[in-house]
Amino acid sequence: MYNVPGSTPNKPKAQDKAPTRQLITANKRARHDYLIEDVYEAGLVLGGTEVKALRAGRASLAEGWVYLENGEAWLEGAHISEYTHGTWTNHAPRRKRKLLLHKSEIIRLEHKTAEKGLTIVPLQMYWLDGRAKIEIALARGKKEYDKRQTLKEKQDNREALRAMRLREKM
Repeated sequence: MYNVPGSTPNKPKAQDKAPTRQLITANKRARHDYLIEDVYEAGLVLGGTEVKALRAGRASLAEGWVYLENGEAWLEGAHISEYTHGTWTNHAPRRKRKLLLHKSEIIRLEHKTAEKGLTIVPLQMYWLDGRAKIEIALARGKKEYDKRQTLKEKQDNREALRAMRLREKM
């Protein structure tokens, strides 16, 4: 297309833009306590005041877990605070919430969680193009010595980076 004098230039279309991902909350303990094997993205079924509370960033996944029941995935134990300007229509902060996954993903998760030691944990909750999404992971619990080993590796990496930065300054 040619730009004609007096006309507006071509603007990028909505589908050309990359999806925007705005973090609401993250479960930092999950990566410390579990070895992450598979990661899935699921939608959340929410009520009106829950959406408003999430827009205000008032949520916690620290004590949350995911379980499968009758071919459906449910998020339990996650805390979404009551909306401050809500009335009697406010939601219960710790109610169980349905997760939206494809049937094939649910079946795969059911088969994997039947194995000993595997569980499903929530990792992050975020907005993706105006829709609330949750990142869940198929995970295996770490032993105490694994946690210590992971912390030691992080600390060693930090010290190595620090030493390299000091070396570059000289």
